[in-house]
Amino acid sequence: MTNAGKSIFPPLILAVAPNGVRKTKRDHENLPVTAAEIANAAATCRDAGAAMIHLHVRNRDGGHCLDVSAYRDAIDAIRRTAGSQMIIQPTSESGGIYEPAQQMAMVRELRPETVSLALREIMPDATHEPDGAVFFGWLRKARITPQYILYTPDEVTRYHDLVRRGIIPGDRHYLLYVIGRYDSEPDPEKLEDFLRSDDSPRPWMVCAFGAAEAAIVSAAAAAGGHARVGFENNLRLSDGTTAPDNAALVQQARASCQMIGRPVASTDEARATLLAD
Repeated sequence: MTNAGKSIFPPLILAVAPNGVRKTKRDHENLPVTAAEIANAAATCRDAGAAMIHLHVRNRDGGHCLDVSAYRDAIDAIRRTAGSQMIIQPTSESGGIYEPAQQMAMVRELRPETVSLALREIMPDATHEPDGAVFFGWLRKARITPQYILYTPDEVTRYHDLVRRGIIPGDRHYLLYVIGRYDSEPDPEKLEDFLRSDDSPRPWMVCAFGAAEAAIVSAAAAAGGHARVGFENNLRLSDGTTAPDNAALVQQARASCQMIGRPVASTDEARATLLAD
């Protein structure tokens, strides 16, 4: 992996997912919910080494929403507090509430620089391919860089088929492999199943659940990938104790990557790697 102490891989991009759909302050008192709280978390995580924030917003009752006004308020707050360079990646996650057409409509109205798209949600089956193809083509023309979220190796295979058939156009997008589930600890060896299914040169990240997050981040770093950490998927440090905040999880990931000779990317380096020219 290294030669004379230098990594053969590019700097590792760390993203933070500070809240997600499900968790509330009952799960952790420092879970950010409001625009101001999310912005403060973005700034502390940026200082800890995160180049990107994976952004979820909440409605007035604290529930998941895809409200464009709420996104704009949060994005403005992040820009004021964390600066202009941190990559802001809104989610299009359905949360069991939104249909594909509503998810795509949000992206069209918001026009973020990058967005996460769960392939199984935006295009659940072949009947959704025509609408999905139009949307993915629009993303390319609008210079919005998508991240395709993949939950199983079979979804990686499906993703490659969609690329081959031109339904997912171009090559300026990146992937997220989801390791584990909310109701169970992940097996770090599952990363190998994803990697065996993917032979593309596109950038990829992992996210994982529970205290195994740290081990899976280290494995991804050693394999040339990038990582997303944070309270959305995990509240615990590698020793099993509860992390005091999202920044602690970013700091832990940064330290583990540096220990194996993988430097952490700056926001400028992350932009050059991930975002459309």
